Formats: sequence, structure tokens, C-alpha cells
Amino acid sequence: MTKSKIANVLKYVFLFVAAMISIFPLVWMFISATNTSGDVLGGRLLPGTNLLANFRALTARADIGQALWNSLRNALVATVASLVVCSIAGYGFEVYHDRGKDFLMKVLLLSMMIPFAAIMIPLFMMVGQFNLLSTTTAFVLPTVSTAFLIFLFRQSARYFPRDIIESSRLDGLSELGIFVRMYIPVMRSTYATAGIITFMAAWNNYLWPLIIMQSEGSRTMPLLLSNLVAGYVTDYGLLMLAISISVLPTIVIFLLLQRSFAEGIVLSVK
Repeated sequence: MTKSKIANVLKYVFLFVAAMISIFPLVWMFISATNTSGDVLGGRLLPGTNLLANFRALTARADIGQALWNSLRNALVATVASLVVCSIAGYGFEVYHDRGKDFLMKVLLLSMMIPFAAIMIPLFMMVGQFNLLSTTTAFVLPTVSTAFLIFLFRQSARYFPRDIIESSRLDGLSELGIFVRMYIPVMRSTYATAGIITFMAAWNNYLWPLIIMQSEGSRTMPLLLSNLVAGYVTDYGLLMLAISISVLPTIVIFLLLQRSFAEGIVLSVK
């Protein structure tokens, strides 16, 4: 074998080992969902026969269907709202460019340095004053506009052909029509990237729902999982099954949009 072939073989071996190390926790989690708590603590790496028993115990202990629906509804509403608001803002920052917008963009980027814990109490007081506790509206409001997504769409808008905008204006198309009929179809990959990021962040959000979701019927999956580990004894087989159910929607979303996700990231960093 030549040196180049040996190098290629070593490269693929390294990538294979790295991939196996990366997905092992996920595979072990799915396997553990079929085992008893004792088998999980013992480090069993083979599928068991306790899946149905774990599922019956889980449904008896928690309303998994309601929690899944709450998480899915909140994540979808947050994703759609964020995509609409942040894409319009990012498009406006770049297409209608001036020095004032540059300064405002710098202020927005600086806001990313402020931890959520610093604004959590004022947000909670605002939500409480408007009687929005335990609602999807309260869940969505802090994430409907984020500096990162606005910056992502602004960077992508830089590569949107200006000739399309000028020709559309000459043809009599309105500014909103240009955005909807011209910009959105061209930037599908950016929307997919922003959608994945927002959906995963909303689905996995724990701290904010812990504060505002005060009724039993409004609890999301992260809150349900935290309740399963509360107490003196934890059933790890049941817990692994609940976690497996919780991660399935995000896995499906990412697999469906992974190609567009990669394209959107490449476009935004050019």
C-alpha cells in the first residue's frame, strides 16, 4: 500500500472510532431503557426484556403524553415565532443598511454576554403582572427574538443577490412581497439551520419553564425528567426510557434537516 492509501485508511479508522465514541452514550441509553434499574447500575450493555414493564411504570407515575404535547407545542410555537421575527430583523439590518443599524447590531451582540439568570427575575415579574404564568405565551416571549438568530440571518442576507431585489422593485413587487416570494425560498437552508437550533433549545429548556410552568398540566419533558429523579430511590430503567422518548423528536428533526443545517452554517460563516 502507498503512503496515501495508508493515510486514508488511518483517517477513516480514526473517524470510525470517534463516531462510535460519540454515539455510544445514545446507544447505551436506548439499551438501558429495556433493562431493570439493577442492570443499568451494573453496566449491562445488552438489550433486556423490561421495556414494557418500564413503560407501564412510567405511564403510571407521570403523564408522559401531556408532557410531550406541552413540549412539542411550546417548541413549535417558539420556533415559528423566532424564525418570523429574527429573519425579518436580519433581512432589514442588511438590506436597509446604515450606520445606525450597525450600532444597534453591536448592542444586540453585546446582549449575548448577559446571562439569562440576570434577567430572569424581571421577566418573571412581567409575566406574572400580565397573568401569563403556565402559558405558551410566557414560554415563547423571552426567545421570540434572539441576537444570535438575527445575526445568523443578517450574515446570510449578505449573500442574497441584490439584483433580485432591484429587478423585483422595478416589476412593482412590494418590499414584503420581495421578502416572502424571493428571499425566503433562496434562504431555505438558513431557515432550516435556525429552525433546528431554536427547536432544540426550546425543547431542552429547563430553567425558564421550571419558574413559569406552575400547574401540573403545563409541565414539559425536562420538568418531568427532573421529577423522576426526585426522591430517595431512582428507577434508572424507567428514567432511561423517559429520556429516550424525550430525545426522539429532536433526533427526527435533525435527521430530516441535517443537510440544510450544514449548508446554512457554511453560508452564514462565509
